[in-house]
Amino acid sequence: MMQIKNKITIYIASHNYGKYVQEAIESVLRQTIDNWELLLFDNGSTDNTADVMALYKNDPRVRVFKTHKMSLPHIANIALKKSRGKYIMRLDADDILDENIILILSNYLDRHSEFALVFPDYYLVDDYGEIISHERRKQLYHSNHLLDMPANGACAMIRAGVLKSIGGYREDLGAQDGFDLWSKITNKHKCANVNLPLFYYRRHGNNLTENRLMILSARRAIKRDAAVKIIDKYRPIIGVIPCRKNYDIYPDLWSKKINGSTLLDNAIKQSISSDLLDKIVITSDNPQVQDIMANYRDKRLKFIERSPKSTIISASIVFTLENIAKKLKVQNCGVTSLLYIQAPFINAASLEESIYTLVMNEADSAIAVEEIADQLYKRAPHGLTCINSVGNMRSDFNTVYKQTRTFLSTKNTNFKTGSLMGSKVAHFVISKEESFFIETKSDFDIAKALLKGT
Repeated sequence: MMQIKNKITIYIASHNYGKYVQEAIESVLRQTIDNWELLLFDNGSTDNTADVMALYKNDPRVRVFKTHKMSLPHIANIALKKSRGKYIMRLDADDILDENIILILSNYLDRHSEFALVFPDYYLVDDYGEIISHERRKQLYHSNHLLDMPANGACAMIRAGVLKSIGGYREDLGAQDGFDLWSKITNKHKCANVNLPLFYYRRHGNNLTENRLMILSARRAIKRDAAVKIIDKYRPIIGVIPCRKNYDIYPDLWSKKINGSTLLDNAIKQSISSDLLDKIVITSDNPQVQDIMANYRDKRLKFIERSPKSTIISASIVFTLENIAKKLKVQNCGVTSLLYIQAPFINAASLEESIYTLVMNEADSAIAVEEIADQLYKRAPHGLTCINSVGNMRSDFNTVYKQTRTFLSTKNTNFKTGSLMGSKVAHFVISKEESFFIETKSDFDIAKALLKGT
């Protein structure tokens, strides 16, 4: 059987990655099949990138292009237009392919016409190419049924026709193009992963993935755009700010001031700045919270009294939320988003991300978490055993997260069974700064010091 000429398009873009790009190019040339083409983009480099790429311009399988400091998604769309392949894959200029990646991934798509995208595991390597860890993903649709973790933007092989049909890449984000692609493809097509490490992903200080603010902004924009199309079926969305008279570090903690505003003021301000919330409920066993509420003219604000019995530390918040849902007659529909007054560094963007995360993943709930990088242990019959990453083998299923108690969005139907989160729980990561939670008087003093003069 004859092979299709240029069945697979690989493209590499380099902006001043001359020290790495030759190794990336050579890893394409070493592939164990030959029906591929390679598109090279010198993206306004001032180092030796152009000289390195010029070494390959006479290879008939290679085409070289000059661009001027374009965004990666912009170059990706140019590559899609120039592509002659049935399948397309991006290789970052500082990464390296295993010699069998094109063979294995293209064979998978050949044999499984129902899949639009396939991606492999990979090795995480340092600046010198030394392996740090083996990054492994559980099999989608088999042992992993929540599609909330996208494939790496690079080294995922995609059907070029599908990519064109969804409009290619967004060029307005500046980051997270892989997540954007994932959200659009999984909405209409199936994706798969191969549990073989088939490329080497280099981690160093110049990675785009180190630009956390850009990534955060892009991630939220993608979730918003994916969720906004279906969010109406999750309405009404109720914001709930629980307060109580006793059992915190100070009586009526909600009334304590930081930088001139009470903790309740801070939570209300963040809530009313979001257009997603249909109602905003302040619930407390102390009706004096209404004095603070009176300072705001937002018609969505509503006070619902909370029984003192429901405020004790051992009482589940579920019973308070169920009572609110019944009073608002939304116990059979809608979503409740919890905001805690003890989280003084929260912002409305994270509140909205909790809602969008629930909606786009069709989950029962979504929580804000911190990833725990340190190894954690539990007692076992023969001593301590590690419960998260061990050595250099890492999986998406052995990453450990800490719930931050800053944001939680949950379907109101969960409350009927006494559950706060239901069975299908999605998550999103927030910064350590935003996850700060006041549990002690020292925490309160720290928050006052940090917010002083802001």
